[in-house]
Amino acid sequence: MNSKKYKDVLYQMRYINDLRDMVHSSAEMFGDKTSFLVKDKPRGEYRPITFNQLKSDIDHLGTKLVEMGLKDKKVAIIGENSYKWVVTYLAVTNGTGVIVPLDKELTGIEIRNLLERAKVDAIVFSGKMKKKLIADIEAVGGIDIKIDMDAKEDEEGTIRWDSLLEEGKALLDGGDKRFVEAVIDREAMCTLLFTSGTTGQSKGVMLSHKNISANVYNMSKYVNIRRGGGLSVLPMHHTYELTCHVFTAIYQGVFVAICEGLRYIQPNLKESGASVMLGVPIVFETMHKKVWKQAEASGAADKMKKMMALSRRTKMFNQPKVMRKVFDKIHSSLGGNIDLFIAGGAAINPDVIRDYEALGIPMIQGYGMTENAPIIAVNKDYYSKADSVGMPLPGTEVKIIDQDEEGVGEIIVKGPSVMIGYYDNPEATEEVLKDGWLYTGDYGRFDDEGFLYLCGRKKFVIVTKNGKNIFPEEIEALLMEEPFIEEVLVYGTVDKSDGDVIVRAEVFPNYDALKEQLGEITEDGIKDAIKACIENVNDKMPTYKRVKRFKLREEEFEKTSTRKIKRAGGSIREEDEE
Repeated sequence: MNSKKYKDVLYQMRYINDLRDMVHSSAEMFGDKTSFLVKDKPRGEYRPITFNQLKSDIDHLGTKLVEMGLKDKKVAIIGENSYKWVVTYLAVTNGTGVIVPLDKELTGIEIRNLLERAKVDAIVFSGKMKKKLIADIEAVGGIDIKIDMDAKEDEEGTIRWDSLLEEGKALLDGGDKRFVEAVIDREAMCTLLFTSGTTGQSKGVMLSHKNISANVYNMSKYVNIRRGGGLSVLPMHHTYELTCHVFTAIYQGVFVAICEGLRYIQPNLKESGASVMLGVPIVFETMHKKVWKQAEASGAADKMKKMMALSRRTKMFNQPKVMRKVFDKIHSSLGGNIDLFIAGGAAINPDVIRDYEALGIPMIQGYGMTENAPIIAVNKDYYSKADSVGMPLPGTEVKIIDQDEEGVGEIIVKGPSVMIGYYDNPEATEEVLKDGWLYTGDYGRFDDEGFLYLCGRKKFVIVTKNGKNIFPEEIEALLMEEPFIEEVLVYGTVDKSDGDVIVRAEVFPNYDALKEQLGEITEDGIKDAIKACIENVNDKMPTYKRVKRFKLREEEFEKTSTRKIKRAGGSIREEDEE
């Protein structure tokens, strides 16, 4: 169905005014269908929870939270992905106050800092997070209400989540309608999201019901999950997973299965029967490598390559039933039910997308940022381009300003999902919001069909003495195709001899691949192998983009919870040792 005649087609979807409207209308439409699949014990069986129960649980918890005095207050939530996490989020936003989701990977000091900055009045946490952070939580003044999602009984200083649900039901049954009849201001802040884990740099993004519900509604005009549901792999505190997967699944009437962890993706896909999965590039690239490794080990790699080439030539990938038979083992290893993979959060190698498509697994990518709740552009599930992030969402304007001769410039965005602003930070807000336009800080370009292509972050662009722009991400993508490079960061340094900028790379080698191919290797042997990889990539690029120096590292780069490498502040570093 990947044909130009479908380029301008949109799915007809129902309008939703806010997140409560989303939950209520889905309960009416889908009732006893499965909304969530959860496990009560590790490696146990999935248990279904219906749309009706989801609505009831939200109403019961919200009623109790209002009764506890949390109306118009801020409530933080931190913990692993869970059904209770989602219920808590919606019980706060849909009639109580403002939710403040926090990254569970942050340190105690960072979490304490964010709790103080957000001025929260209550916190909801998982049992694991309680053990890790209770001292830091207690050190923050003013947080009198501490709720444990996993506690079996009330403990001194903390409240059991399950008991709040029971008490809320009794209150609602007794006529307390303050939560269910609360007036939703769709323009007001309902969630406060911190974009970075570092105490000095994090910004609090203020999003409204309008921002999030418009994103769900308009994205669904491009991507429609027709059956089954999705496996929730990415952390829910991140808007990509929460808006694009969890809320969109609730809106479209399909299930969300909670993944038990990255190592359990494949078994959980089988157990849940999931038909879709969202992920960041590293998740799909890791699975991609495993597929090829298994094919090579079984001696089927050559045959698979030939069948994939035939698939591309004949466009067999438009016939999913045929493809499942041709590549039965691969489809079975992914649960046998996958209709769509969606990549986001960072740039992905388009060849990975093309390979999945040739195997009969449709795959698309999109682009967004927390400040837009998050999706700005996404490929349609019926018309896509592997190396593009898709088209702007309906109702979203995207412009490229300050374009160079190739049409590359900064991406700016206007639409219903653009944030209210940064919390308690008018200076930062004024920097990125100008006359209703969100200045993304990303560079990109359009093709003649209106598809958007990303080039890199404005603050990481390396500018040479003669004004040439070098996007580190472009060079990194090419280097990551080399078999001996596991991770890489590209940046610039000033050459002391002529004052011009030269391109450098910091490389974490794929030590396993090196040992497998070369046997026992010395430090010099590793350097020679990586140098050969870099020279191979340099041959594909103009002189000014070529990597002139590199250094090796023994450990992986520090990453965010969505597996993106944390970069230094700018594109130019001080001169360092090779």
